[in-house]
Amino acid sequence: MGLSWKERVFIALLGIAAASGLTMLILILVKATDVFLPADTKFGIVFDAGSSHTSLFVYQWPANKEKDTGVVSQALTCQIEGPGIASYTSDPTQAGESLKGCLEEALALIPQTQHQETPTFLGATAGMRLLSQKNSSQARDILAAVSQTLSNSPVDFWGAKILAGQDEGAFGWITINYVLGMLLKYSSGQWILPEERTLVGALDLGGASTQISFAPQGPILDQSTQATFRLYGANYSIYTHSYLCFGRDQVLTRLLAKLAQVSSLVRHPCYHSGYLATLPLAPLHESPCVHTTDSLNLTQNLTVEGIGNPGECVAALRSLFNFSSCEDQEDCAFNGVYQPPVHGQFYVEASYPGQERWLRDYCASGMYILVLLLEGYKFREENWPSIQFQKQAGGVDIGWTLGYMLNLTGMIPAEALTQWRAQSYSIWMAGVVFAVLTLVAILGAAAVQLFWTQD
Repeated sequence: MGLSWKERVFIALLGIAAASGLTMLILILVKATDVFLPADTKFGIVFDAGSSHTSLFVYQWPANKEKDTGVVSQALTCQIEGPGIASYTSDPTQAGESLKGCLEEALALIPQTQHQETPTFLGATAGMRLLSQKNSSQARDILAAVSQTLSNSPVDFWGAKILAGQDEGAFGWITINYVLGMLLKYSSGQWILPEERTLVGALDLGGASTQISFAPQGPILDQSTQATFRLYGANYSIYTHSYLCFGRDQVLTRLLAKLAQVSSLVRHPCYHSGYLATLPLAPLHESPCVHTTDSLNLTQNLTVEGIGNPGECVAALRSLFNFSSCEDQEDCAFNGVYQPPVHGQFYVEASYPGQERWLRDYCASGMYILVLLLEGYKFREENWPSIQFQKQAGGVDIGWTLGYMLNLTGMIPAEALTQWRAQSYSIWMAGVVFAVLTLVAILGAAAVQLFWTQD
């Protein structure tokens, strides 16, 4: 006896369900390809504790890195309220407390699940270098206070220390070359080492120190001035040197103190004509950069009158340098310090504040920069146009902190990309169609079996 219509429809629907289900399974298993999901984002926090203020920077980079170095970008910058941490000698705990506001802002940006694996570092620069020379115990107390604050926060605290001047200069060199695309660039869907590139030099004029860093044309003869790096699979060797007490603020303090050695009535050639003020003498001699004689009466006041004489101003500034120690030497800057001839284009970062209270010092600052660059670092007329004064490049601050974080990523293990099985969009859509067809066929077969009444 032949099959009934009900049985024929039921078997046909089951056949369709089996065929479409098998087709869907084949698409999933056979046409699937290996894909790599994007790596997680890593974060890092760096505090730049300068002589006049402290800044916090948050950086981020993909966890898989490129040739053992992270592709780092700036995610946040925050200015700490108050002066530099070296100012908290009378109450070191306040140095730590001052960091909390910006730290909370950084932690709000970083996913909470990543707080404990976020490397955090505080680097103190020339202000703390000077304090360490003047009173090492006070410097240790301040570092202990900021370390306690950061240790108690939910981050991976890597330490707080006084950064060597050469490290500050070298990390600044990494920063500017990185943001200008000299160390790495994105081309044809991948990160590559630029084929045609000209490495630039970095000049940093802070409040207490100044740094110069560049890749010379010839060999570096004094190994103590050499810094080496391996970034994105390439090796670099640069010249770098830091001059403590030659930052803008300290130079102006030293200049005024030197003029005051002659008389308590100071006729200041770098202050504009008409300037007249009475200043206490003692604060000038609080800095280790100023040499104090026992016979000096620090309780007296100074009367300072501006005379606005550019020639005398330059002569007075030149007296703060020891140029004779490098006379007739091509590989010497000043104060007997070795330096190969400058080479390449240079970027200058000026990090001291420019508020109204500095108005009297604008002329002296400009004259000092000219003396430092032309006579100190020995820039000449032909390479003067190669100097650019910048606070940022490519929207990124060009201090030492980004260079430090780039170098730090080489010490943090990379994470492999996560591998998954996936289909192309067309294959995925076909799979969905066959899945729906399979479901409809099964439901149809069930309906036939349950609701089709047999004649």
